Amino acid sequence: MIENERQGYRQNGVVGLPLLTADMPGTGGTLKAVPEDFQVVEAPLYAASGEGTHVYAEIEKRGLSTMEALRRIGGALGLSVKRIGYAGLKDARAVTRQWISIEHVDPSVVESLEIPGVRVLGVTRHGNKLKLGHLSGNRFRIRLRRLAVEPGEAVVRAEAILAVLAERGVPNYFGPQRFGSRVDGHLLGAAVIGRRSEEFIDLLWGGRDLVEQPGIYRARQCYERGEYEQAYQGWPGEFHEQRKALQVLIRNGGMKERAFNVVGKRYKRFMISAFQSDLFNKVVAIRMPAIDKVVAGDMAYKHANGACFQVEDALAEQSRCDRFEISATGPMYGYRMADAGGEAGEIERAVLAPTRLDREDFRRMGYYRVKGTRRPLRFGPRDVAVEAGEDERGAYLELRFELDSGCYATTLVREVAKERDKA
Repeated sequence: MIENERQGYRQNGVVGLPLLTADMPGTGGTLKAVPEDFQVVEAPLYAASGEGTHVYAEIEKRGLSTMEALRRIGGALGLSVKRIGYAGLKDARAVTRQWISIEHVDPSVVESLEIPGVRVLGVTRHGNKLKLGHLSGNRFRIRLRRLAVEPGEAVVRAEAILAVLAERGVPNYFGPQRFGSRVDGHLLGAAVIGRRSEEFIDLLWGGRDLVEQPGIYRARQCYERGEYEQAYQGWPGEFHEQRKALQVLIRNGGMKERAFNVVGKRYKRFMISAFQSDLFNKVVAIRMPAIDKVVAGDMAYKHANGACFQVEDALAEQSRCDRFEISATGPMYGYRMADAGGEAGEIERAVLAPTRLDREDFRRMGYYRVKGTRRPLRFGPRDVAVEAGEDERGAYLELRFELDSGCYATTLVREVAKERDKA
């Protein structure tokens, strides 16, 4: 059943989510042919003061996830990753720039680091640690290659699509990277919230998957046969959580609850957020294509300050929605999340019902309990530019734009390309 859900989500959940501009021809094209085709620069929430015990460093990473870059930096400095602050997670298959913070280190040591895949661009100081969300947005420069049409026609199509998205908004889906390489983070998250430790461990190590590296596929086969030592040997070194928990499973004769308990808190929290994101995506998909409309009972989001209010008179509020001052929201479930009413509330309750979880489950998790929040159903890109070009790798279509924190560039690109799901 779980494997069917994983495959179904791959086919119909992430790549199959409905497009707003489905009736407009796309450009086609391949995303991330090389890391340089997907460039991201983080826009900080505030400027560092130049004083304080925390060293702020701007890093550029290539072909690495944020967590792998932090592990390499921590290893070079002899520090735990927990001591390194960061504002957001950036794509692995990309060239990205972001800020990190480290307390009580020599700035000159950080500045002189030489780490494969990571460059330190500059350092300064500040009075507090960087935390998730401490960024105002991200600037993107993305190139699509192997287009379905001539570059000139691709520009025309992209500009037409982007004009619609600027007026109506881009569906605020969470991208597939939110759900992990196997696109099953939401399933792991549901197991954490439901306190189903055995299910979590079986998902983490089992479920043979042909799309993975052959070595990992064999390791999963070993796990399912109960050959835990061989499974441990098969997992590559970068899979820290899997290897750490497998060691505990080996030492304790297969006691899965103990293995579950040693999986890192940060990893579990990310899985919980994947579960929340899955429910949100499903609500957006049901409300498509009317993401630029509000209905009575909606919890509406004020784009100027992030505050929410309940819509009583939808007709009166629609003019504000048309001006992109407000947007309808969907649920990021938690025990203190504000409920929508009316038709919007019915949709949200219907999406939660099949999970066998309720709002109180989000409270009963102790350390992992989640308050919840509301998230706009759409977002508006800023400073959008489109042009065609050619380099040593051939012709490309380049998209440049800025998005608020938490919005996925791949969602916008998917609307433009239309063939993104196949890339």
